[in-house]
Amino acid sequence: MDSFVVAALVLCSLTATACGDKGASKARSCSDIRHFYTGKGFAVNGIPQSEISGEHLRICPQGYTCCTSDMEDSLAVLSRGEMEGLLKDAGRSLQVSLGGQYKAFDGYFLELLNNSALTLQETFMSTWRSFYSQNALVFSDLYTDLRHYYRGSNINLEDALNEFWARLLERLFFHANKQYSIGDEYLECVSKQLETLHPFGEVPRDLKMKVTRTFVAARSFVQGLVVSGEVVRKVSQVQLSQECMRAIMRMTYCPHCRGMPTARPCVNYCSNVLKGCLANQADLNTEWRHLAETMMQVSNRFDGPSGVDVVVLSLPYRISEAMTTMVEHLESTNSKLILACGPLREKSVGAAEADVFPKKEKVTVEERSASSANKLGRLVSEVTMRLRDMQPYWTSLPGMLCSDRVATGAGAEDRCWNGMTRARYLPEVIGDGLASQINNPEVEIDITKPDMAIRQQIMQLKIMTHRLKNALNGNDVDFQDTSDDSSGSGSGAICTDEACSRSHRIVVPVTERPVYPYPPENKKVVKGSAGQNLPSIATYLLPLLVLRLR
Repeated sequence: MDSFVVAALVLCSLTATACGDKGASKARSCSDIRHFYTGKGFAVNGIPQSEISGEHLRICPQGYTCCTSDMEDSLAVLSRGEMEGLLKDAGRSLQVSLGGQYKAFDGYFLELLNNSALTLQETFMSTWRSFYSQNALVFSDLYTDLRHYYRGSNINLEDALNEFWARLLERLFFHANKQYSIGDEYLECVSKQLETLHPFGEVPRDLKMKVTRTFVAARSFVQGLVVSGEVVRKVSQVQLSQECMRAIMRMTYCPHCRGMPTARPCVNYCSNVLKGCLANQADLNTEWRHLAETMMQVSNRFDGPSGVDVVVLSLPYRISEAMTTMVEHLESTNSKLILACGPLREKSVGAAEADVFPKKEKVTVEERSASSANKLGRLVSEVTMRLRDMQPYWTSLPGMLCSDRVATGAGAEDRCWNGMTRARYLPEVIGDGLASQINNPEVEIDITKPDMAIRQQIMQLKIMTHRLKNALNGNDVDFQDTSDDSSGSGSGAICTDEACSRSHRIVVPVTERPVYPYPPENKKVVKGSAGQNLPSIATYLLPLLVLRLR
């Protein structure tokens, strides 16, 4: 009898959990996960009252659990939808920043153009009088072309400037020779002498170079902001893969299924999961940085003695200077034009005007006000700071999304969720980008199959960077809308659909868990929980003890 008692005590010590205070027959209640699950909006139907064996689980470790297959599937879809929502929120924040820079620069540049046009109107009314009032359309058409070009219209800027000077030459010649009968064909001949006679001096050539550089840079810069916002919007809407869904589920909700609702992911574990999920997004990094750097170079050209405000605000002065040059040499210019185009025929009636161009002082236009200079300086400084801040965006996403969900505090790395249980996470953090994921222990990725939607956006970044580099050299570029619904503010439409439909069960293929450097947990045994038994040990030891007693 004493031998039986001793054997029983030995058996009980080896199966301490089964002989504990709560006993093996009493499984843990599922009330906590029932409350959690219904709090996520799911029906209470099908939730076990107490723990069940977890052989049916295909994502979470297969220990004792309160999660059924349907619950696991629903939580997996939910976890992916929640992560996609976080990605859209992060993208929306960057879009708002880019949109703010667009609106600030666009508003400033259009204000410059409007002020320049208003200055020309006010000063020319008092200096060029009747000539301006009769030919105001020539000047307003120039500003209209400049606005349209800046807005992205398919206008050749050099051709528009050449057309302006040709029309101005025609109108000045006609105004200076009102006593003659001059037809359209004759005026066309006059305009063709522009390049040969240079009646406006060096102003057209100098202005063409400065205006072209300024407007090409301004247009490419705002287009760069628009393209950047569109890339962020479209990439933020790319759906996460099935493999990523499994990994996020294992990291986010499997602790609940294992009865560890307070367990938070280990820092390096979360990093590996999200680096795997966002591997294609991280491949945007190189071209994204190139675009930001080139945009900063372009923006730095806006300020200074030949900055955008100087060029735009000085247009009235430079145009008036060119007109004055022609008027001062009117007799010589007239003779050359008549020699090239033929003699003029006097009108049958009417007399010549005595004072065609009134005596006037030199037109003076304040080229750069102090307020304009300060405003532009602040604008360039702000946009440079924003562009610099956004450079690491795509590679910083994993850390940003992990920052508020991982375990923190003293000793947290030994008590965090590592994908299997509460313990230290031993694998190293892998690198960024698709090629680095070949050794990712958490997300199974085929590195030979990149996401084509994201690759297309990488190409858009390359194209935009090339255009900006052309703009730095003053080369005009023909912009074509590269998006199907681009919006100037960079705040394009955001998908507002539900995370995913919960009405369909997702069949997830079984994949092997990564091999950890420490002994793996028995998938049919739950460790670290007081109310769980170890039937396999008792089963093997009981016959041995019976034989021993005999």
